[in-house]
Amino acid sequence: MKIIAIYGSPRRSGNTALLLQKAVQGARDEGADVKEIVLRDMEISPCLEIYGCRETGRCVINDDFQMIYDQLATCDGVMLASPVFFYAVSAQVKTLMDRCQSFWVKKYWIDGTPHGSEIYKRKGLLISVGASKGKNLFDGILLNVRYFYDALDIDLTEMLLYRGVDIEGDILKQPSCLQEAYKAGKSLCSNISRNAEDDR
Repeated sequence: MKIIAIYGSPRRSGNTALLLQKAVQGARDEGADVKEIVLRDMEISPCLEIYGCRETGRCVINDDFQMIYDQLATCDGVMLASPVFFYAVSAQVKTLMDRCQSFWVKKYWIDGTPHGSEIYKRKGLLISVGASKGKNLFDGILLNVRYFYDALDIDLTEMLLYRGVDIEGDILKQPSCLQEAYKAGKSLCSNISRNAEDDR
């Protein structure tokens, strides 16, 4: 079972990172092979909209995204963690999402998958925190992530969304949230396993 864990915060030890670490631990305790990707450490260009991906479905810009592309193409599940920035994902995550337009091109243009006919083969988790407590705090992120996961054939099976979390380390004051993240990592593995059994 191969899972990709994507750290999307500009802070190395931010609240989403701490939560994702717990989810990773939970998945590994279930026997998953988890590859961690820290976006702030990667050299990834924004999408240049040159549509070099039209022929093969692979982005032609040669940077660190190429390694991420290979891992996203072959994994069984994805964990994505991002803080809220102006009611959307961080710039690091948005850059990754835009480069994954190549997956969308392959799925809908090259392979001709009809819209609305998707049967998602893989499973995904979203972890996000935001400083405010507004009702609509996560609406933008959820829309972003659902369409992002759709391009990757991933079903968003679980979400951990926490309001009122801002200063680095705030989440440590809420041990129940860290425990929820650990359980979510284990749960993602269970969902992947059930999906594999259904396919058999």
